[in-house]
Amino acid sequence: MGIEIDDIQSGALRPRPVPYEGRFMFLRVDDRHAGRTLLRRLLPVVGGGLADPDPSRDAWVSVAFTYSGLRALGVPQESLDSFSEPFREGMAARADRIGDVGESAPANWEPPFGTGDVHVAVSALSPDAGRLHTALERAHIALEDTPGVRVIWRQEVRQLPTGRTTFGFRDGISHPNIEGVGLPGSNPHEAPIKAGEFILGYPDETGNLPPMPSPEVLGRNGTYVAVRKIRTKVAAWRQYLRANTSGEQDEALLAAKMVGRWPSGAPLTLTPEHDDPELGADPHRNNDFLYRENDDRGLRCPAGAHIRRVNPRDAAIVGDARMHRLIRRGTTYGPPLPEGVMEDDGADRGLIGVFTGANLGRQFEFIKAEWVNDGNFIGYPGEQDPIAGHHDGTGTVTIPEKPIRRRLRNLPSFVATRGGEYCFLPGLRALRWIAELED
Repeated sequence: MGIEIDDIQSGALRPRPVPYEGRFMFLRVDDRHAGRTLLRRLLPVVGGGLADPDPSRDAWVSVAFTYSGLRALGVPQESLDSFSEPFREGMAARADRIGDVGESAPANWEPPFGTGDVHVAVSALSPDAGRLHTALERAHIALEDTPGVRVIWRQEVRQLPTGRTTFGFRDGISHPNIEGVGLPGSNPHEAPIKAGEFILGYPDETGNLPPMPSPEVLGRNGTYVAVRKIRTKVAAWRQYLRANTSGEQDEALLAAKMVGRWPSGAPLTLTPEHDDPELGADPHRNNDFLYRENDDRGLRCPAGAHIRRVNPRDAAIVGDARMHRLIRRGTTYGPPLPEGVMEDDGADRGLIGVFTGANLGRQFEFIKAEWVNDGNFIGYPGEQDPIAGHHDGTGTVTIPEKPIRRRLRNLPSFVATRGGEYCFLPGLRALRWIAELED
């Protein structure tokens, strides 16, 4: 069965451009007829397929919907009932399951996240501000001409001048090898993963067709997306590293042990003693490794390091890691904390994470609950992801070393969830189907 690439929204599969400029917007639909009119006006703007394999030459807009958004647009109840349970319930209702507790609990989220007012999510990404403006201008014309639909939230994102995250590490390195798509994965050792793990309407790793919304025109070539706004506590991160090391070199190594890569993107598994910027910048080498073959005991990259938790690759764990793969897209928002500054300046900074897969429960929620927020699968029960975990000053992280392992204690939380939504990113035919609904 061939993959209908041209019917899949570009935002589902294509890596983000590097560098990038972007904007995320949430819309509320107060009138279903106006909402459908807006969709018809947006359709020519929404990109599909992979016609240009070089994303640096392009700009594109993607459109997704929450459960309440599909209902607001008048999608029949029979179809609404056919969506997955996590999507129907929404991210806020499942916060305990995915570790959004304490300061990250929905009660502390930035509005309109988790309120039910988010109906449509529009994202635009481009290599530069000029092309972003061109793409958004067409979308804004459609919005301005459609009373009954309102923008209720927007977030600008862009690559920092350093080319790294607010924590100072290069990201956007790892991309899965998806069978039949024609877009190479970043790890040459990874066997192609069935397209049904990421796009509905195709067999997944079990050999079966995953459950799909009905009718077929609505579900096929669509996918689920978890959108997250995450605040990064850069000053707390720097303070913890400084307090638990004896100098700059030791500080850099500890940070790398917690992340699993050096700031340049060079993986610890390939260069465990020092950063290698040339390796980190080489897309043919910076993701070319496995764990069981290169670092089974975690003496190079700890089993509890962030990148090893969220993608264990071939590591000896319970279950098949391929069943839990995601497409991850992270974009940075807010200003960087100036180099060397150790105190929080009060600015809002962090990342907008977009996590794409055909099964929210088996992919995003499983990774959060079992791999990020627990350590049973790696033999460290109770330990959480050193970067993405909710530690609240009581966290521990084990770093294997010879002759005696090191155990970090009293970790604070370095991130806080500012909000999140579960969305459905339909195929282009499905967008037209929704736009042409009749009461």
